[in-house]
Amino acid sequence: MTKDPETIHLGQSLSDAYTLLQNRSFHHVPVVDGLVPVGLIAATDILKLVYDIEGSDDRLLLTMLDHQFSLEDAMSVDLLSVHLDDPLRKVVDHLATGNAHSVIVLNDDGELEGIVTSSDLIRQLGELL
Repeated sequence: MTKDPETIHLGQSLSDAYTLLQNRSFHHVPVVDGLVPVGLIAATDILKLVYDIEGSDDRLLLTMLDHQFSLEDAMSVDLLSVHLDDPLRKVVDHLATGNAHSVIVLNDDGELEGIVTSSDLIRQLGELL
């Protein structure tokens, strides 16, 4: 699990999410309202929106994103989540369906504690081999 993952706050611009994903090595960012996860934004969510304006320079792309879309337009709200004390098997079961590549980890108060991605599981498997 990536503990205390980078987040984006509800109400921030879509270009903020795009810039964060462009400048980091991860592809999923939890969207939070305070400390509570309310969505998940992935690089592919943004790519779906910007497919028609691909090839534009970054300033134009960011401006178009913010004028045409909000963070809420792109984020997923059907979160797969587990609690901090759930067995790893529950995460594996969620990711094994192939419908998602990340699972949000919550504490007992329903607040974001971390995120587990399919890459995290593959890395862990590699260490066991």
